[in-house]
Amino acid sequence: QVQLVESGGGLVQGGDSLRLSCVASGRTFRNYAMAWFRQAPGKEREFVASISSSGVSTIYTNSVKGRFTISRDNAKNSVHLLMNSLEPEDTAVYYCAARSSWGGPTTWGPSTILYWGQGTQVTVSS
Repeated sequence: QVQLVESGGGLVQGGDSLRLSCVASGRTFRNYAMAWFRQAPGKEREFVASISSSGVSTIYTNSVKGRFTISRDNAKNSVHLLMNSLEPEDTAVYYCAARSSWGGPTTWGPSTILYWGQGTQVTVSS
């Protein structure tokens, strides 16, 4: 069992930056691939970025490439999402997620996730 707790959300203006953090319980964090998803009001939850258990491989959805960076620190059981050049379209609840296997860009649907955090709100004003 893995428990995930996100932090770092808030209200910012367009063009600003935010850094989301997710801390995991348990000693097996290093065995999990980690990801960030987001869900805007009235929309389905969507994949944002993922990172392999070692941290070597990353995947981003097209709309955040070049603006967001996912990273992890296995010694601290944490994963982060640095979000630069934020846009109003980035407004959503952001969720930290974990699963046991890595996979290519098309494999990161919400149904493949084992564990979810409770979410943190990110609001970007224009």
